[in-house]
Amino acid sequence: MRALSKSSHATKEQTRPGNGDDERATNERGPVAIAIHGGCGVMAKADLTDAEWAEARAALAEALRAGWRILAAGGRALDAVEAAVVAMEDSPHFNAGHGAALNEAGFHELDASIMDGATLSAGAVTLVRHIRNPIRAARAVLERSEAVFLGGEAADVFARAQGMATVEQSYFTTERHVKALATMKARQAAGEQAMASEAEKHGTVGAVALDRCGHLAAATSTGGYTNKPVGRIGDSPVIGAGTYARDGIVAVSGTGKGEVFLRHAVGHEVASRIAYLGETVAQAANKVVHGDLAPHRIGAGLVAVGADGSIAAPYNTDGMFRGWVATDGRMCIATHDEIWEFCGDRP
Repeated sequence: MRALSKSSHATKEQTRPGNGDDERATNERGPVAIAIHGGCGVMAKADLTDAEWAEARAALAEALRAGWRILAAGGRALDAVEAAVVAMEDSPHFNAGHGAALNEAGFHELDASIMDGATLSAGAVTLVRHIRNPIRAARAVLERSEAVFLGGEAADVFARAQGMATVEQSYFTTERHVKALATMKARQAAGEQAMASEAEKHGTVGAVALDRCGHLAAATSTGGYTNKPVGRIGDSPVIGAGTYARDGIVAVSGTGKGEVFLRHAVGHEVASRIAYLGETVAQAANKVVHGDLAPHRIGAGLVAVGADGSIAAPYNTDGMFRGWVATDGRMCIATHDEIWEFCGDRP
């Protein structure tokens, strides 16, 4: 594994082009691609040791491999994004599942959504408290419920009825988020919430993928932001805001201040710019993150994959946990500006 310089490979507007062969993308021999994010709420480099940063990159790599293995074997994009998000929900390095943020009352309320670009079918859950992997519950809503969106206790009950693993609240709690809640409450008491870092405030995980049949899918999961109001719902479980996928256009998963993402319908906006203005994936993604959202002065980022396998991962914070395997099969991982390429290490 080696780090690539910004000049040779990437900036905060990272883009990887596909192979441009639109015809191949519609049959079983078409290109595949996947991109993931672990949230734009990334700690400053000095906040973790080199070993801890290496662990975080390894967790991103494992999530990428979980999704890539499915795509490489000819599996569905929907299965790939679910697998990648499950891996991040199970890791304490990200704000989703195990490692989720605590709300103002000191407990967890989790959100997740998933969308199939082939059919525009979608499933979402919000304010769940006991589902070990909320993204699995969202997938079950997509496939086994007449609803698209289930919330609160009803979502937990539905998940149990589907035989999904449920856990006590303590499973989600990590020492880092206990400390983050205490810090945010202290900032709130002093009227200094605006001084909080992105890492203290929020985080999300997500995945987007293109499979060999040319189908796109997107999935997003989050614990919300630290010290959030009880019952607060952000963009992550909302189709068209935090998650969106449409075959022939793009799949998008976002991370940032959910209230603003909701008002801008971020996922759908990226897709609309591509569909109606003819913009590339990179142009549309960058316009939304660095243009539409800029006046709000919020931390924001997203990952997107187009119908040709083009990948974009723009962000406006100091860093964003992210990674991708492009159509050439090369895997890259990043936390801040530099990008780590796993040379010769095919996922």
